[in-house]
Amino acid sequence: MTIVKDIEWHKGMKVTELLKAIGSCGFQGVELFKAVECITKMKREGAKIYLTFTSNMATSGLRGFFAQLIKLKMADVVITTVGSIEEDIMKAMGEEFHIGNYSADDVGLHEKGMNRVGNLLIRNESYERFEAYMQEILPKLYEKKKRYSVSEMLREIGLMLNDEKSILYQAAKNNVPIFCPAITDGAFGFHLFMFQQDHKDFIVDVVEDFANLIFSSSHDEKKGIIALGGGVAKHHAILGTLLNGGADYAVYMTTAHEYSGSLSGATTREAKSWGKIKDSADAVTVIGEVSITFPLAMFTALDILSEEGLI
Repeated sequence: MTIVKDIEWHKGMKVTELLKAIGSCGFQGVELFKAVECITKMKREGAKIYLTFTSNMATSGLRGFFAQLIKLKMADVVITTVGSIEEDIMKAMGEEFHIGNYSADDVGLHEKGMNRVGNLLIRNESYERFEAYMQEILPKLYEKKKRYSVSEMLREIGLMLNDEKSILYQAAKNNVPIFCPAITDGAFGFHLFMFQQDHKDFIVDVVEDFANLIFSSSHDEKKGIIALGGGVAKHHAILGTLLNGGADYAVYMTTAHEYSGSLSGATTREAKSWGKIKDSADAVTVIGEVSITFPLAMFTALDILSEEGLI
C-alpha cells in the first residue's frame, strides 16, 4: 500500500516534482498523477491519441496549448464542439477575450454588447468580424468544390489561417483531422445555413464525417482517449473507438459527477460496461476544473516524455 506523504515546497520546485508530490498526498491528487502516468503510457506505446474538449476551453487560454500539443504530435485526432472552431478563428483574426467575473451584471453586459462565458467576456464585435470572415471564405470553399465532410471543410479553413497558436492551423499543417459532430450548434452553423439558402448544392456532410471517424483507427491499433469535459465531443471519441474494439487508455477530466447518469459525468469504469474502454484498459477519471488539472498533468507528462526523447 502507498503511504500518504506530506508535501513540501522548496525553492525552484518544478511542475513535475509538484505532481509527483501531489500523487502521494491523497484525494484527487492521486488521480491526477495517475492521469500523468496514463498519458505517458499512451505515447510510449504508440497509441493513436484522441483529444476531445468542449468549446469553453478554447475560449480560455488553453486554446494555444491545444495547438501546441498537435504540433508536438500529442494528438492524432481532435474532436470538439463548434464554439471551439468559432473562437479559434476569432483569435487567429486578432480578437481578444477578456477576464470578467462570475457575479457580473449580465443585463448590463448585454447592453454593452458583451457575452459572458463563466468569468470570460467576448464582445459582439468579435462575432461580427467572424461573420464577415465566414462571408469571405464560404464562397472560396464553394468555388473549390460543392460537398465537404466537416473535417475536410475545417482542414481547408485551417490552411487559410496563419497563426501558430491556432488549433485549426496546426491541425491542417500536421494532418490531424478535427471532427465537430455538432457543427450547426452555433454561429458557424447559422452562417452555413444562410450560405446554403443561395447555394442549394453546397453540402456539409456530417454522416460522411462519422465514417471518417470510424476509419481513423482500426482494431489492431492501440487507442487512447484524453477527454476534457463531456458532451458530444467526448462521446464521439468513445463511440468511434468502441466500433474498433474499445480504447486501451483513457483519461477523463471533468467537473461533472456520475450520480446524474450524464455522459459528461460518466466515469471510465462506466465506459467499460459498454465496451467503449477495454476491460484491461489503463483508465482514470479526474474530478476538477480542466483549465487547472489538464495543464498540470500534461506539462508533467511532456517533461517526462521529453526526457525520454519521445517528443
